[in-house]
Amino acid sequence: MSTHRRAAVLGSPIAHSLSPVLHRAAYAELGLDGWSYDRFEVDEQALPGFIEGLDGSWAGLSLTMPLKRAVIPLLDGISDTAASVEAVNTVVLGGDGRRTGDNTDIPGMAAALRERGVEKVESAAILGAGATASSALAALSGICSGPVTAYVRSAARADEMRGWGERLGVEVRIADWAEADRALTAPLVIATTPAGAADALAGAVPERPGTLFDVLYEPWPTRLASAWAEHGGAVVGGLDLLVHQAVLQVEQMTGRSPAPLAAMRKAGEQALAAR
Repeated sequence: MSTHRRAAVLGSPIAHSLSPVLHRAAYAELGLDGWSYDRFEVDEQALPGFIEGLDGSWAGLSLTMPLKRAVIPLLDGISDTAASVEAVNTVVLGGDGRRTGDNTDIPGMAAALRERGVEKVESAAILGAGATASSALAALSGICSGPVTAYVRSAARADEMRGWGERLGVEVRIADWAEADRALTAPLVIATTPAGAADALAGAVPERPGTLFDVLYEPWPTRLASAWAEHGGAVVGGLDLLVHQAVLQVEQMTGRSPAPLAAMRKAGEQALAAR
């Protein structure tokens, strides 16, 4: 087997991905001199050809949108975690040519919350209903003992979230986005909305907020995260999620554990500060 090992992140758009910064920091810390990690602009149409063209030097792939579901038919198998939300963000390429898919977003979310002392809550709220919201529900299935209220904009999204709740064994209640300020009283609030979408809620943060997990990392802090911190609430950010899911990817792709969380986070913070 080649001493040079390769890994990369694929997606479209991909130019702003922090994954190369995080993974390269890990390789440096682990002394993996022969390892490289790149980024490639790949859409759904180009994905099969890209994967077929990989040689034995490849150890793994990180996948971002829109490839997390499109990759599944191209794999030899996927983990139960990935199957639970029909989304793969990690592909490990075995020496025998096997391609195995996993989802490190879900345990990454749980690890980021655990790092801030959140291991169990009685209820939670999710802002938004996209792909990240289903991962959030999956993470909450092991953390939240009671109902999860999802604040959504459309009936179609409401149906999707109910469906995910049934699959994941989570009691999901649906509320209209117009009432999203009510979400902020939950002990744990997970904001999965695009940049700017939750800004208007910053003025509705309660006097004693619980924990906010805002999955954005750029721009950071968001208006909601800033207001939350000003009121003394605990804030978990998108960089926390990004680092924790990347730690798990590095461990799976390199076979080395534990991956250097602190060095990876520092590299991510420096890269964001330089933008």
